[in-house]
Amino acid sequence: MDIKSIKDYLKDGADARLSVDPEFVYTLGEEIAKRMLKGNKLILMGNGGSAADAQHIAAEFVCRFEKERRPMPALALHANTSVLTAISNDYGYDHVYSRQIEAFAHEGDIVIGISTSGNSENVIRAIDKARELGCLTIVFTGKSGGKLANKAQYILKVDSTRTSIIQEVHIAVGHMLSKIVEDRL
Repeated sequence: MDIKSIKDYLKDGADARLSVDPEFVYTLGEEIAKRMLKGNKLILMGNGGSAADAQHIAAEFVCRFEKERRPMPALALHANTSVLTAISNDYGYDHVYSRQIEAFAHEGDIVIGISTSGNSENVIRAIDKARELGCLTIVFTGKSGGKLANKAQYILKVDSTRTSIIQEVHIAVGHMLSKIVEDRL
């Protein structure tokens, strides 16, 4: 990577970030806050870097973002390796999140699936199960939205096809949602 490549990468990232609709993020944050104030929980999932993003966002809710406040219930489904490997072994990796949604999600909970391609079968099945249970469903994807594009009530499509940039925008939106919800509490 040379200086020009670095400048191009930074520009592409800035363009992708600026393509996010602030009104959409605000509406989403308000909807999450409203549900959390009623006692609902936030459940997140993803694979690879998206799993790391899910865990990062959950931590912002449970610990704190920018100010002292009560903890908010949020969990990243990949974090329990015994459950993850048992479900993978007994049912297959495509069921690793839907099985947990069935165990932990209740009507009114918020479920966020993160998939840069939008084609992660385990996330697709979990979003389907969450909708079936009456949860608010949200997906974070890349430009095309993939198979997840029409699965959730809310979809954030990052205007990029580059995985690293998509992930950077996902975590930026996760931070904004954390701030909106924290301010409401």
